[in-house]
Amino acid sequence: MTQPIDNNPLRVVVDNSVTDSTEDYRRLEDLDLNSSAYYENRELSYLKFNFRVLEQAKNNNHPLLERLTFLLIFTSNLDEFYEIRVSGLKKQLEFGRQGQGADGKYPEQTLKEIHEQVREALDEQYRILNEELLPSLADEDIHFIHRSKWSKDLAAWAKKYFFEEVVPVVSPLGLDPAHPFPRLVNKSLNFILSLEGKDAFGRDSGLAIVPAPRSLPRLIKVPNDIIPEGDNFIFLSSIIHNYVEEFFPGMSVNECHQFRVTRNSDLEMSNVEIEDVASALQGELHSRRFGAATKLEVGKECPEELTNFLLERFNLTEEELFRLDGPVNIQRIMAVMDMVDRPELRFPKFSTEIPKALEENSDIFAAIHKEDQLLLHPYESFTPIIDWLRQAAKDPSVLSIKQTLYRTNESSELVEALIEAARNGKEVTVVIELRARFDEEENINFASILQEAGAVVVYGVMGYKTHAKMLLFVRREGNKLTRYAHLGTGNYHRKTSLLYTDYSLMTADEVLCTDVHKVFQQITGMGKKIHPKLLIHAPFNLRKNIVKLIEQEKAAAYEGEPARIIAKMNALTDTESLKNSMRPLRQGFRST
Repeated sequence: MTQPIDNNPLRVVVDNSVTDSTEDYRRLEDLDLNSSAYYENRELSYLKFNFRVLEQAKNNNHPLLERLTFLLIFTSNLDEFYEIRVSGLKKQLEFGRQGQGADGKYPEQTLKEIHEQVREALDEQYRILNEELLPSLADEDIHFIHRSKWSKDLAAWAKKYFFEEVVPVVSPLGLDPAHPFPRLVNKSLNFILSLEGKDAFGRDSGLAIVPAPRSLPRLIKVPNDIIPEGDNFIFLSSIIHNYVEEFFPGMSVNECHQFRVTRNSDLEMSNVEIEDVASALQGELHSRRFGAATKLEVGKECPEELTNFLLERFNLTEEELFRLDGPVNIQRIMAVMDMVDRPELRFPKFSTEIPKALEENSDIFAAIHKEDQLLLHPYESFTPIIDWLRQAAKDPSVLSIKQTLYRTNESSELVEALIEAARNGKEVTVVIELRARFDEEENINFASILQEAGAVVVYGVMGYKTHAKMLLFVRREGNKLTRYAHLGTGNYHRKTSLLYTDYSLMTADEVLCTDVHKVFQQITGMGKKIHPKLLIHAPFNLRKNIVKLIEQEKAAAYEGEPARIIAKMNALTDTESLKNSMRPLRQGFRST
């Protein structure tokens, strides 16, 4: 929209043109901030971000396996986008809630644009895979061998694998009145077959479904005694496809094609009549695997007769069908990263730093008492936070520990430390956000383990998501109780701390720690609105304070003083914040 240029508060961009005139500046006062021209569609904006991820797969400056990683992350992001965002748009259509967004688009129009853009992007993704990455990997002696190029020895080994590993766990499903179309799990790999002939019971429906076993790896490394040179892989889908007739003895397979359906995975819990949020969520988790379909992917050669059959069964339209020139479960190629030892094809590893005051075996409480520590992950290690909690669990002077958990490690060191603290007689309170998307089941398990150890576990406030990352210690030091706190922008998760840029503040500041204590009390208990002195606390004063800070910087800019705004966020969707932040333009301006 508008922004100062060259630190001159009176030189601004107006409709993409630069002006210095007072007359043009006054035009800013008349901006209609309700106009859709100033807003971008939230879903299409996310797609642009994901398309930029895909572009990284074409960047020759990146190591080869990292380019492949970007290609596969694109698929993972797209799956989640259809599971959550597209399913939400479809629900608006289903329930007649065709609200117009700030950008002026209705859900139906947005969905149409999404499908068009995704179709182009998927075509480009598979072009990159087939024409750039696979040939380049082959040049590095990493091969994904298509079944049409199997040697005699490889075919014999694959057939043995089929009968020993696949046949015992696969249940082929013939389709007839007694065997209706099955409920297929979200994002599972399946095959649809066109058959000819009659089986032993005289059935000749002509169609069957073969689900690929989820218990088996999708990418299989060929043993060195079969192919000695290089790293060689075949897909489970290739093995099933090559020997699928073995499931239907005496019948002929005319067509066999991969397909995969993506389903609505958004969990819904009404505040009404829910006495136990954990139990309610467990029920929702089961239904997630079989939610309404949002996207159907099929192999490129799948005939129209079979795709129409699948679209009808999943209640999808032609727009929601995507034909792929390769494996439909492409994300499973990610397994290759752990199956090849080629460091020269990856980004160089870097070692995270630990501030001297927080090095191993140091007294972290003493270090924080002396001076606050601000860490920038991943460049500085997340280990001091884990070490701090471990020290607290063993420290007889620590009386209580309170922590919010949103996402944690699969076997979290933090959870283990909290369990130890509870068993050591400390007052341990944990606020677990059960609706951390796609980590809900793991969080329920952690909640149960913590409760068994004697910790008090709460699930935040119904209707709100507890997204704050807070850790609070109360420690007896002499005759005084002292509070220490950790505040972070990331998750309490060692793995993600190595992937994302986040801040960690470790502090003994009395005012800030008191604020954290008040927020915990409000989340776990009940009471009137609190008034923190330093913390900006959503949903009560976040918007108001953000607008206030924006206006403060704008006022400084108008006065010719140094002014700067740096905002780090996943997305900005609060249109009221944008409108309110523009008020000074309508209230006039000061010339300097």
